[in-house]
Amino acid sequence: MEVVTGSGFIPGELLGKINSPADLKKLKETQLEQLSDELRQYIIDLVSVKGGHFGASLGVVELTVALHYIFNTPYDQLVWDVGHQAYGHKILTGRRDIFHTNRVYNGISGFPKRSESDYDTFGVGHSSTSISAALGMAVASKYNKQNDKFHIAVIGDGAMTAGLAFEGLNHAGVENANLLVVLNDNCMSIDPNVGALKEYLTDITTSHTYNKAKDKVWDLLGKISKFGPNAQEIASKIENAVKTTLLKQSNLFESLKFRYFGPIDGHDVMRLSKVLTDLKDIPGPKILHILTKKGKGYKFSEEGDETVWHSPGLFNKDTGEIIKVIPKAPLPPKYQDVFGHTMVELAEKNLKITGITPAMPSGCSLNIMMKAMPDRAFDVGIAEQHAVTFSAGMASQGLIPFCNIYSSFMQRAYDQVIHDVALQNLKVVFCLDRGGLAGADGPTHHGAFDLAYFRCIPNMIVSAPMNEEELRNLMYTAQLDEVKGPFSIRYPRGNGVMVNWKTPFKKINIGEGRKIKSGNQIAILSIGHPGNIVTNAVEELNKQNIDPAHYDMRFIKPIDEKLLHEVFNQYELVITVEDGCIQGGMGSAVIEFMADHNYNSKVVRLGIPDKFIEHGEQKELYEECGFSANKIIESITQILSQKKANKTA
Repeated sequence: MEVVTGSGFIPGELLGKINSPADLKKLKETQLEQLSDELRQYIIDLVSVKGGHFGASLGVVELTVALHYIFNTPYDQLVWDVGHQAYGHKILTGRRDIFHTNRVYNGISGFPKRSESDYDTFGVGHSSTSISAALGMAVASKYNKQNDKFHIAVIGDGAMTAGLAFEGLNHAGVENANLLVVLNDNCMSIDPNVGALKEYLTDITTSHTYNKAKDKVWDLLGKISKFGPNAQEIASKIENAVKTTLLKQSNLFESLKFRYFGPIDGHDVMRLSKVLTDLKDIPGPKILHILTKKGKGYKFSEEGDETVWHSPGLFNKDTGEIIKVIPKAPLPPKYQDVFGHTMVELAEKNLKITGITPAMPSGCSLNIMMKAMPDRAFDVGIAEQHAVTFSAGMASQGLIPFCNIYSSFMQRAYDQVIHDVALQNLKVVFCLDRGGLAGADGPTHHGAFDLAYFRCIPNMIVSAPMNEEELRNLMYTAQLDEVKGPFSIRYPRGNGVMVNWKTPFKKINIGEGRKIKSGNQIAILSIGHPGNIVTNAVEELNKQNIDPAHYDMRFIKPIDEKLLHEVFNQYELVITVEDGCIQGGMGSAVIEFMADHNYNSKVVRLGIPDKFIEHGEQKELYEECGFSANKIIESITQILSQKKANKTA
């Protein structure tokens, strides 16, 4: 009987019967290849018309099938790093029929999430957390005497470049815990991987000596089941075989006291199943190195640009044509592209300027500078802490580094910002992409906190442009000689508001906001891109004979005290609007100013409330959080109605 999912998509013959890994285990091992093909096709069918991450999940289809076939999930705990690669995992663990809601408002998350399923053992979205998390689980199981419980961390070679991954490996090597790390080596994160680790893994995969060692290891492993209680002895022989046959140079993972196995073909599901079965009998920390290809099994992603096919949007699955909506009129550019082109313009005039990003050259558009000036733009890998301190080192020698990191990823380098940059008052320009609600990637990627967490750091200038022109001018101002210390500029994901954005550079006075329009009764103070939402709301309010004033603060630190004195001397009602957390954000700064200067106006703060916001389109999330144009209008009309009622009472 043909199974039709809630989305109208029809899974294959085998996939249609699988509602949990228990159903998967009913299959014969010889059926796993067919199931892998069906799972891959189901992902292609859905993502082509619904959107989402693509290449990473196609690359681990066989691994996903093998892991759930061999291990007893969710009792055995499987941790996916980042989560871009977990679509097959979700489909096999009871979410096939609702997978069409992936990344949609009120639908399932695009990443593993503990509250969504028992099979999602650890919430992820940022990279390189899997080894530490799985080790913690393994040690806890050992403490609870659950010695039959397995713990598997699946981590990509890109995620392995982060310091946290090495911290986890270093600790795991001295804990005799039941931990298996699967290193998914595809030479990619979102952009091609960089650094010495990538070259090291390439050496392993191409070395004839390693391959000879691999064959010897698997010959021994193939015999392990025959030895029963002597498995420990066989494991020791395997270890010695590896050590005597591998390259003369030390194996990185062996030196960290991991038993290393591989590399093997990550697209051979039968081989993977056999190897995983054998590894279950080997105690202690182990690493299995598999070789995969992002986008595997779909001709156009395999042969095309892997960065594009990481998250291609909608596409024609038959032709591989990515579907783009052609606008009737020119659209404003993305803020990230304004950043990228402006970096080149500024760097051409100021030879001290450099650009730094942690593995997001396409995501933040630093790739524009990397192409134009490859000796002055650096992708340091998934290593935000290093990116910040590396920038600080450059600044200490008189260069002007523009360190571009997503707002939510900057959280990972907070100590470096304080200790290595701000404390030494070094001139590093932090350009925080994805400031505010980021959309379908959800709470792991929303840049909710940067205004608050940067505002409290001494020496830090904290700013946000309302449009592309202001972004350019803030970048221009930040590199001027008169600016001596750290300077942060945050801007949102997506498009700006100016088609003709490439205007001449102008200096902006530090800590100076601007009045957009005068008004009466009420003043609206905004910072950053939400100022455009306020402008739209004010136009509608004017039609209702309500005439608020509007001020673009531009800086939250130092805040424009002259402007705030003007506001509080003229207006009894003040509304603050920001695409950031209300706790400690721009609204809090305004209230602090009001209290310090003994004003007593009524201040209403609109922004991201004190909770984690789920995924959805940005406009949907603005509405939910109360600072869409409609919600701003609603808040103002309610405040004025209440004021009128109080007067007549």
